[in-house]
Formats: sequence, structure tokens, C-alpha cells
Amino acid sequence: MNRLDYRNAILYGVTNQNILRLQRVQNRLARVVCSAPYHSPSAPLLQSLHWLPVSHRITYKIAMLTFKTKLHCQPVYLFDILQNYTPIRQLRSSSADLLKRQTTSTKTSDRAFSVAAVKIWNDIPVTVRSATSSEQFARRLFALSFD
Repeated sequence: MNRLDYRNAILYGVTNQNILRLQRVQNRLARVVCSAPYHSPSAPLLQSLHWLPVSHRITYKIAMLTFKTKLHCQPVYLFDILQNYTPIRQLRSSSADLLKRQTTSTKTSDRAFSVAAVKIWNDIPVTVRSATSSEQFARRLFALSFD
């Protein structure tokens, strides 16, 4: 699993074919860990192991990194990238703890952390974003990812 998680923030936005390849590896790994037959369905095994599918793991890890960066203001180079959204006038979204979106012109630039983290963060429900600790945020986000 460490090899699947290694630098998975760079996997954000890759093609579905590449995600499917990694998902197959994770499914095989779940079968090995659970000593399940080759043809057994992998979804129940992943759920019993509390493993998120690869595509959810990628967004989960980016969301966790974004939360920790916002909470601790560290590392500084990532904290400087993330800018809070402050509307010009008072709106309902003023208290939603959103990040300022950046406009991009290519799909490659959409994969950058500065764009991906903002998109993922703003898509997370307010009930999850309003967590006060990393553990609380992780539990809420994990529960959201399994739905």
C-alpha cells in the first residue's frame, strides 16, 4: 500500500486507464491480504480492510494535505499557494472557509497542486471542512469517501 500511496498527489487528473491499472493492483493486494480466491469480488474486501479505492485515495490524500497546511500553516511553500476566498461583499459563502480558485487554460495545469487542492477543498461539504483537528477531519472525510 505504501507504494500505491507514494506521491499519489501527482496522480490527480491522470487518465481513467491509468487509475484502473492501479485499482487492479490494489484489488489483487486485497485478495492476497484476505487470502481470497482470484475471482472473488474486490469491493467487499476493500471495505473490510477499510481501504479506499485508488481514485478516492488520491483525493483523500490531497484533502488531508490541504487541511494540515491550512491548520498548521506548514509547509510555508504550500501555505503561500492556498489563498482564502474573500468575496467583495457579504455573501452566504463568506463563512464557508473556501479557497480562491485559479483559472487555468490547459488540462495539465489543472493537475497542479495549487488548482487541484482548491477544487477538492471547495467540493468538500462544510460539515467536513469545519473540523477542528486532523483526526476529526480524517474521520469525516473517510466516511464521506465511503458513501
